[in-house]
Amino acid sequence: MNQKGGGLAELPEKSPRPAEARTPAEFTAALRALRIWSGLTYRQLEGKATAQTDTLPASTIATTLGRFTLPREGFVDACTRACGLGPEDVDQWREARRRIAADEPVVNGEARDRDPDPPAPDPPAPDPPAPGAPAPAGLSLGHRVAGLLGATALGIAGTLGVSGLTRDASTPAALPEMPVTGLRMPAVGSWAQIHPARAPELCLTEGRDRTGRYRTAVAAQRPCANAALPLVFLEPPGRDTVQIQWHHGKYGIGCLTVLSKGPGRDLLQPRDDCADHDRAQQFRIEHLGAPATHFRIRPVITGWCLSPRHQDTEDGAEAVQGRCSGATDQDFVIELAPPPHPAAGP
Repeated sequence: MNQKGGGLAELPEKSPRPAEARTPAEFTAALRALRIWSGLTYRQLEGKATAQTDTLPASTIATTLGRFTLPREGFVDACTRACGLGPEDVDQWREARRRIAADEPVVNGEARDRDPDPPAPDPPAPDPPAPGAPAPAGLSLGHRVAGLLGATALGIAGTLGVSGLTRDASTPAALPEMPVTGLRMPAVGSWAQIHPARAPELCLTEGRDRTGRYRTAVAAQRPCANAALPLVFLEPPGRDTVQIQWHHGKYGIGCLTVLSKGPGRDLLQPRDDCADHDRAQQFRIEHLGAPATHFRIRPVITGWCLSPRHQDTEDGAEAVQGRCSGATDQDFVIELAPPPHPAAGP
Protein backbone atom coordinates (compact mmCIF):
# COMPACT_ATOMS: atom_id res chain seq x y z
CA MET A 1 0.00 0.00 0.00
CA ASN A 2 1.04 3.07 -1.36
CA GLN A 3 2.01 6.52 -0.20
CA LYS A 4 5.24 8.43 -0.62
CA GLY A 5 5.41 11.51 1.52
CA GLY A 6 7.22 13.56 -1.12
CA GLY A 7 4.87 12.71 -3.97
CA LEU A 8 4.99 10.25 -6.81
CA ALA A 9 7.14 11.08 -9.80
CA GLU A 10 5.11 8.88 -12.13
CA LEU A 11 1.70 7.33 -11.66
CA PRO A 12 1.14 3.63 -12.40
CA GLU A 13 -0.67 2.81 -15.63
CA LYS A 14 -4.03 2.15 -13.97
CA SER A 15 -4.10 5.21 -11.72
CA PRO A 16 -6.90 7.79 -12.20
CA ARG A 17 -6.34 10.32 -14.97
CA PRO A 18 -8.28 13.60 -15.04
CA ALA A 19 -7.78 14.14 -18.77
CA GLU A 20 -10.70 11.84 -19.66
CA ALA A 21 -13.19 13.71 -17.46
CA ARG A 22 -15.61 15.86 -19.46
CA THR A 23 -18.15 16.99 -16.84
CA PRO A 24 -18.01 18.15 -13.20
CA ALA A 25 -19.54 14.83 -12.12
CA GLU A 26 -16.91 12.83 -14.02
CA PHE A 27 -14.11 14.99 -12.62
CA THR A 28 -15.33 14.52 -9.04
CA ALA A 29 -15.68 10.77 -9.63
CA ALA A 30 -12.08 10.64 -10.89
CA LEU A 31 -10.93 12.62 -7.86
CA ARG A 32 -12.81 10.21 -5.62
CA ALA A 33 -11.10 7.31 -7.41
CA LEU A 34 -7.74 9.01 -6.76
CA ARG A 35 -8.56 9.14 -3.04
CA ILE A 36 -9.36 5.42 -3.03
CA TRP A 37 -6.19 4.72 -5.03
CA SER A 38 -4.11 6.60 -2.46
CA GLY A 39 -5.21 4.15 0.24
CA LEU A 40 -5.59 7.03 2.71
CA THR A 41 -8.56 7.70 4.95
CA TYR A 42 -10.14 11.15 5.18
CA ARG A 43 -8.36 11.69 8.47
CA GLN A 44 -5.00 10.75 6.98
CA LEU A 45 -5.55 13.11 4.06
CA GLU A 46 -6.32 15.90 6.52
CA GLY A 47 -3.05 15.17 8.31
CA LYS A 48 -1.11 15.10 5.03
CA ALA A 49 -2.60 18.42 3.98
CA THR A 50 -1.81 20.02 7.34
CA ALA A 51 1.81 18.86 7.05
CA GLN A 52 1.95 20.72 3.73
CA THR A 53 0.36 23.86 5.26
CA ASP A 54 -2.95 23.22 3.47
CA THR A 55 -6.35 23.38 5.18
CA LEU A 56 -8.40 20.29 4.31
CA PRO A 57 -10.79 19.07 7.05
CA ALA A 58 -11.82 15.42 6.78
CA SER A 59 -15.50 16.43 6.76
CA THR A 60 -14.86 18.78 3.82
CA ILE A 61 -13.18 15.98 1.87
CA ALA A 62 -16.08 13.60 2.44
CA THR A 63 -18.69 16.21 1.54
CA THR A 64 -16.89 17.51 -1.57
CA LEU A 65 -16.16 14.06 -2.98
CA GLY A 66 -19.81 13.12 -2.47
CA ARG A 67 -21.09 15.92 -4.69
CA PHE A 68 -21.45 16.21 -8.48
CA THR A 69 -20.43 19.86 -8.76
CA LEU A 70 -16.94 20.95 -9.71
CA PRO A 71 -14.68 21.26 -6.63
CA ARG A 72 -12.86 24.49 -5.93
CA GLU A 73 -9.40 24.76 -7.43
CA GLY A 74 -7.85 25.17 -3.99
CA PHE A 75 -9.49 21.91 -2.88
CA VAL A 76 -8.18 20.08 -5.96
CA ASP A 77 -4.64 21.33 -5.30
CA ALA A 78 -4.67 20.37 -1.63
CA CYS A 79 -6.38 17.02 -2.16
CA THR A 80 -4.11 15.83 -4.96
CA ARG A 81 -1.00 16.85 -3.02
CA ALA A 82 -2.29 15.04 0.06
CA CYS A 83 -2.88 11.94 -2.09
CA GLY A 84 0.85 11.93 -2.79
CA LEU A 85 1.05 13.45 -6.27
CA GLY A 86 4.03 15.50 -7.36
CA PRO A 87 3.89 19.03 -8.85
CA GLU A 88 3.50 17.89 -12.48
CA ASP A 89 0.60 15.57 -11.68
CA VAL A 90 -1.08 18.22 -9.52
CA ASP A 91 -0.82 20.59 -12.49
CA GLN A 92 -2.61 18.01 -14.68
CA TRP A 93 -5.54 17.89 -12.27
CA ARG A 94 -5.62 21.68 -11.99
CA GLU A 95 -5.63 22.13 -15.78
CA ALA A 96 -8.35 19.50 -16.21
CA ARG A 97 -10.46 21.31 -13.63
CA ARG A 98 -9.98 24.65 -15.42
CA ARG A 99 -10.85 23.07 -18.77
CA ILE A 100 -14.14 21.71 -17.41
CA ALA A 101 -14.92 25.01 -15.64
CA ALA A 102 -14.43 26.88 -18.93
CA ASP A 103 -16.87 24.53 -20.69
CA GLU A 104 -19.66 24.85 -18.11
CA PRO A 105 -22.82 26.58 -19.38
CA VAL A 106 -23.94 30.05 -18.41
CA VAL A 107 -26.37 30.21 -15.48
CA ASN A 108 -28.75 33.18 -15.01
CA GLY A 109 -26.79 35.21 -17.53
CA GLU A 110 -23.49 34.80 -15.74
CA ALA A 111 -20.69 32.34 -16.23
CA ARG A 112 -20.09 29.94 -13.37
CA ASP A 113 -17.20 30.50 -11.01
CA ARG A 114 -13.99 29.42 -12.72
CA ASP A 115 -11.77 29.94 -9.70
CA PRO A 116 -9.03 32.02 -11.39
CA ASP A 117 -7.50 32.62 -7.97
CA PRO A 118 -7.08 30.27 -5.00
CA PRO A 119 -10.39 30.28 -3.09
CA ALA A 120 -10.92 30.99 0.55
CA PRO A 121 -10.78 27.90 2.75
CA ASP A 122 -14.01 25.99 3.29
CA PRO A 123 -16.00 27.02 6.39
CA PRO A 124 -15.49 24.92 9.52
CA ALA A 125 -17.72 21.90 10.12
CA PRO A 126 -20.82 22.61 12.23
CA ASP A 127 -20.96 21.77 15.90
CA PRO A 128 -21.91 18.16 16.76
CA PRO A 129 -25.64 17.57 17.29
CA ALA A 130 -26.88 17.10 20.82
CA PRO A 131 -27.37 13.49 22.01
CA GLY A 132 -30.72 12.17 20.86
CA ALA A 133 -31.05 14.76 18.09
CA PRO A 134 -32.39 13.47 14.75
CA ALA A 135 -29.91 12.53 12.06
CA PRO A 136 -29.21 15.44 9.68
CA ALA A 137 -30.96 15.46 6.34
CA GLY A 138 -28.91 14.29 3.41
CA LEU A 139 -29.21 12.67 0.02
CA SER A 140 -29.61 8.93 0.06
CA LEU A 141 -26.88 6.94 -1.58
CA GLY A 142 -29.64 5.28 -3.57
CA HIS A 143 -30.83 8.64 -4.93
CA ARG A 144 -27.51 9.82 -6.29
CA VAL A 145 -27.15 10.37 -10.01
CA ALA A 146 -25.96 7.35 -11.98
CA GLY A 147 -23.48 7.40 -14.85
CA LEU A 148 -20.32 8.22 -12.88
CA LEU A 149 -17.00 6.53 -13.34
CA GLY A 150 -18.13 3.59 -11.23
CA ALA A 151 -16.11 0.93 -12.98
CA THR A 152 -13.06 3.16 -12.88
CA ALA A 153 -13.49 3.77 -9.16
CA LEU A 154 -13.61 0.06 -8.41
CA GLY A 155 -10.73 -0.65 -10.74
CA ILE A 156 -8.61 2.01 -9.12
CA ALA A 157 -9.52 0.76 -5.66
CA GLY A 158 -7.76 -2.46 -6.54
CA THR A 159 -4.50 -0.64 -7.14
CA LEU A 160 -4.20 -0.03 -3.39
CA GLY A 161 -1.73 -2.90 -3.46
CA VAL A 162 0.51 -1.48 -6.22
CA SER A 163 4.08 -2.68 -5.74
CA GLY A 164 6.84 -0.18 -5.11
CA LEU A 165 4.61 2.15 -3.10
CA THR A 166 4.69 2.32 0.69
CA ARG A 167 2.07 3.67 3.10
CA ASP A 168 2.99 6.52 5.35
CA ALA A 169 2.56 5.25 8.91
CA SER A 170 1.06 8.49 10.23
CA THR A 171 -2.15 7.96 12.23
CA PRO A 172 -4.47 10.20 14.24
CA ALA A 173 -2.64 11.16 17.42
CA ALA A 174 -5.65 10.49 19.64
CA LEU A 175 -6.02 6.87 18.59
CA PRO A 176 -3.91 3.91 19.74
CA GLU A 177 -2.26 1.63 17.19
CA MET A 178 -5.19 -0.80 17.46
CA PRO A 179 -8.25 1.42 18.15
CA VAL A 180 -10.93 -1.30 18.47
CA THR A 181 -10.59 -3.80 21.32
CA GLY A 182 -10.44 -7.37 20.03
CA LEU A 183 -10.17 -6.32 16.38
CA ARG A 184 -6.73 -6.19 14.79
CA MET A 185 -7.59 -3.08 12.81
CA PRO A 186 -4.99 -0.31 12.45
CA ALA A 187 -5.82 3.26 13.40
CA VAL A 188 -6.18 4.19 9.72
CA GLY A 189 -9.12 1.81 9.35
CA SER A 190 -9.65 -1.32 7.27
CA TRP A 191 -11.81 -2.97 4.64
CA ALA A 192 -14.11 -5.50 6.27
CA GLN A 193 -17.13 -7.77 6.09
CA ILE A 194 -19.81 -7.79 8.80
CA HIS A 195 -21.83 -10.99 9.25
CA PRO A 196 -24.77 -11.76 11.54
CA ALA A 197 -23.33 -14.50 13.78
CA ARG A 198 -26.41 -16.72 13.39
CA ALA A 199 -26.19 -16.55 9.57
CA PRO A 200 -22.48 -16.21 8.73
CA GLU A 201 -23.10 -16.79 5.01
CA LEU A 202 -24.85 -13.40 4.96
CA CYS A 203 -23.24 -9.95 5.05
CA LEU A 204 -24.48 -6.57 6.26
CA THR A 205 -24.89 -4.75 2.97
CA GLU A 206 -27.34 -2.94 0.69
CA GLY A 207 -30.99 -4.00 0.78
CA ARG A 208 -34.53 -2.66 0.89
CA ASP A 209 -37.22 -2.16 3.50
CA ARG A 210 -39.40 -5.24 2.99
CA THR A 211 -42.48 -3.43 4.30
CA GLY A 212 -42.27 -0.97 1.41
CA ARG A 213 -42.75 2.03 3.71
CA TYR A 214 -39.20 3.30 3.19
CA ARG A 215 -38.18 3.25 -0.46
CA THR A 216 -34.50 4.16 -0.22
CA ALA A 217 -31.60 1.71 0.12
CA VAL A 218 -31.01 0.53 3.69
CA ALA A 219 -28.64 -1.88 5.43
CA ALA A 220 -29.79 -5.49 5.33
CA GLN A 221 -28.32 -8.98 5.50
CA ARG A 222 -27.71 -10.45 2.05
CA PRO A 223 -25.60 -13.32 0.63
CA CYS A 224 -21.92 -12.38 0.74
CA ALA A 225 -21.36 -13.92 -2.71
CA ASN A 226 -23.46 -11.19 -4.36
CA ALA A 227 -21.04 -9.42 -6.74
CA ALA A 228 -23.01 -6.16 -6.60
CA LEU A 229 -22.39 -5.54 -2.89
CA PRO A 230 -20.78 -2.23 -1.93
CA LEU A 231 -17.34 -2.56 -0.37
CA VAL A 232 -17.27 -1.88 3.39
CA PHE A 233 -14.59 0.27 5.00
CA LEU A 234 -14.39 0.82 8.77
CA GLU A 235 -12.85 4.14 9.77
CA PRO A 236 -12.30 4.74 13.51
CA PRO A 237 -13.11 8.31 14.67
CA GLY A 238 -12.47 7.31 18.30
CA ARG A 239 -11.64 4.49 20.68
CA ASP A 240 -13.81 1.39 20.02
CA THR A 241 -15.90 3.47 17.60
CA VAL A 242 -16.15 3.24 13.82
CA GLN A 243 -17.80 4.93 10.88
CA ILE A 244 -19.16 2.26 8.49
CA GLN A 245 -18.50 3.47 4.95
CA TRP A 246 -19.93 1.88 1.81
CA HIS A 247 -17.78 2.27 -1.31
CA HIS A 248 -20.19 1.68 -4.17
CA GLY A 249 -19.00 1.24 -7.76
CA LYS A 250 -21.94 3.26 -9.07
CA TYR A 251 -22.88 5.73 -6.33
CA GLY A 252 -19.57 6.54 -4.65
CA ILE A 253 -19.08 6.69 -0.89
CA GLY A 254 -21.87 6.66 1.69
CA CYS A 255 -21.84 6.32 5.48
CA LEU A 256 -24.40 4.24 7.35
CA THR A 257 -26.64 6.60 9.29
CA VAL A 258 -29.21 5.70 11.95
CA LEU A 259 -32.64 7.09 11.06
CA SER A 260 -34.42 8.56 14.08
CA LYS A 261 -37.85 9.39 12.68
CA GLY A 262 -40.25 8.88 9.82
CA PRO A 263 -41.14 5.64 8.00
CA GLY A 264 -37.50 4.51 8.13
CA ARG A 265 -37.12 4.99 11.87
CA ASP A 266 -34.43 2.74 13.44
CA LEU A 267 -33.22 1.57 10.00
CA LEU A 268 -29.71 2.32 8.69
CA GLN A 269 -29.42 4.37 5.51
CA PRO A 270 -26.21 5.00 3.51
CA ARG A 271 -25.86 8.78 3.18
CA ASP A 272 -23.36 10.72 1.11
CA ASP A 273 -22.96 13.52 3.68
CA CYS A 274 -20.31 11.65 5.68
CA ALA A 275 -19.13 13.72 8.65
CA ASP A 276 -16.76 12.86 11.48
CA HIS A 277 -18.89 14.77 14.02
CA ASP A 278 -22.22 13.09 13.17
CA ARG A 279 -23.09 10.78 16.07
CA ALA A 280 -25.77 9.10 13.94
CA GLN A 281 -22.91 7.81 11.75
CA GLN A 282 -20.81 6.44 14.61
CA PHE A 283 -21.01 2.90 15.97
CA ARG A 284 -19.44 1.58 19.15
CA ILE A 285 -17.90 -1.86 18.71
CA GLU A 286 -18.08 -4.04 21.84
CA HIS A 287 -15.95 -7.16 21.88
CA LEU A 288 -17.88 -10.15 23.20
CA GLY A 289 -14.76 -12.10 24.13
CA ALA A 290 -15.04 -15.64 22.82
CA PRO A 291 -15.31 -16.35 19.95
CA ALA A 292 -12.65 -13.78 19.18
CA THR A 293 -14.30 -12.18 16.16
CA HIS A 294 -17.75 -11.66 17.71
CA PHE A 295 -18.93 -8.15 18.50
CA ARG A 296 -21.96 -6.10 19.46
CA ILE A 297 -22.53 -2.99 17.30
CA ARG A 298 -24.12 -0.04 19.12
CA PRO A 299 -25.12 3.29 17.49
CA VAL A 300 -23.46 6.06 19.49
CA ILE A 301 -26.46 8.36 19.13
CA THR A 302 -28.75 6.04 21.16
CA GLY A 303 -26.52 3.44 22.80
CA TRP A 304 -28.86 0.69 21.56
CA CYS A 305 -27.77 -2.44 19.64
CA LEU A 306 -28.05 -3.53 16.02
CA SER A 307 -29.79 -6.75 15.01
CA PRO A 308 -31.78 -8.14 12.08
CA ARG A 309 -35.41 -7.01 12.21
CA HIS A 310 -37.64 -9.49 14.09
CA GLN A 311 -34.53 -11.61 14.83
CA ASP A 312 -34.79 -12.88 11.25
CA THR A 313 -32.05 -15.12 9.82
CA GLU A 314 -33.38 -14.92 6.25
CA ASP A 315 -31.89 -13.19 3.22
CA GLY A 316 -33.07 -9.56 3.04
CA ALA A 317 -33.77 -8.94 6.73
CA GLU A 318 -33.17 -5.27 7.50
CA ALA A 319 -30.67 -4.18 10.15
CA VAL A 320 -32.38 -2.14 12.86
CA GLN A 321 -31.44 -0.60 16.17
CA GLY A 322 -33.21 -1.72 19.35
CA ARG A 323 -32.66 -2.04 23.06
CA CYS A 324 -29.71 -4.23 23.97
CA SER A 325 -30.86 -7.62 25.24
CA GLY A 326 -27.76 -9.79 25.14
CA ALA A 327 -29.55 -12.15 22.74
CA THR A 328 -27.61 -13.90 19.98
CA ASP A 329 -29.37 -11.92 17.25
CA GLN A 330 -27.32 -8.89 18.39
CA ASP A 331 -24.07 -10.79 17.83
CA PHE A 332 -22.04 -9.92 14.70
CA VAL A 333 -18.84 -11.32 13.25
CA ILE A 334 -16.45 -8.70 11.88
CA GLU A 335 -13.80 -9.96 9.48
CA LEU A 336 -11.09 -7.62 8.22
CA ALA A 337 -10.42 -7.87 4.50
CA PRO A 338 -7.55 -6.98 2.15
CA PRO A 339 -7.92 -4.07 -0.29
CA PRO A 340 -10.35 -4.88 -3.12
CA HIS A 341 -9.07 -6.32 -6.38
CA PRO A 342 -9.44 -4.45 -9.67
CA ALA A 343 -12.82 -4.79 -11.35
CA ALA A 344 -12.86 -7.12 -14.33
CA GLY A 345 -14.83 -4.60 -16.37
CA PRO A 346 -17.82 -2.23 -16.39
